[in-house]
Amino acid sequence: MVYLNGEFIDKADANISVMDRGFLFGDGVYEVIPVYNRQIFRLNPHLDRLQRSLDAVGIHNPYTDKQWQALIERLTQHNAFDNQSIYLQITRGIDSKRAHSAGALTPSVYIESNELTPRDQATLATGFSAITRADLRWQRCDIKATSLLANVMYSQEARSAGVEEVILHRDNRVTEGASSNVFIIKDGALLTHPTGPYILSGITRDLVLESVKACQINIEECGFSLEALLAADEVWISSSTREVMPITTIDGQVINQGQVGHCWQQVYEHYQQLKHA
Repeated sequence: MVYLNGEFIDKADANISVMDRGFLFGDGVYEVIPVYNRQIFRLNPHLDRLQRSLDAVGIHNPYTDKQWQALIERLTQHNAFDNQSIYLQITRGIDSKRAHSAGALTPSVYIESNELTPRDQATLATGFSAITRADLRWQRCDIKATSLLANVMYSQEARSAGVEEVILHRDNRVTEGASSNVFIIKDGALLTHPTGPYILSGITRDLVLESVKACQINIEECGFSLEALLAADEVWISSSTREVMPITTIDGQVINQGQVGHCWQQVYEHYQQLKHA
């Protein structure tokens, strides 16, 4: 069961016009929201970010926060999973012809839910691998836009290489992953790229920082170099489906002798408490 433009329908029956600007141009924004034990997790921050993305590209928000909540709650009830990942997308809408600019249109809204199965602590504790690549994307990565071709290309490369993620760098400064935020631990402090146009500031990123503070680990929101990444004591990535994940090999180079660090252990355990608070 999915939601499409005012209707809850079977996913196989969900169809959209070829003139939808999301299909033609990637002219839209999206959000991914986790649900744990059928409870929507941190909905308001996600809706706040959704509004920022809509404002940035000039698309009208078709629903109030209460209406969004009601739609998502109803969709979660239609699906059998206790833990779910909600994907919602808003495009500028359907036009009468293909043109780069558009007048006032009715936004198209699509929401689907899939089972969310986070990796357990034992699996995460084995560590994961990543590769690095130059960040060739545009300079408004803070907008959660559906036009994700560069990210898709990086993710396809990660898949072909048999690694978890591609970590991106711009002018030798690490920005983020293809679909994650990036953190390092060095000399007992956590470093992560500051918010701004070069990264998508994830809701999970904020939760990781909340857990880091609770664990009394110093935080420095500052740029760090590719060399600093490879020399880090610990490297993590985060996203709504990965939560907080340790990276122990980058470009074939082992981090922390291939061991997951104690800072990650502390932060992971606190993050799990936040999920069930």
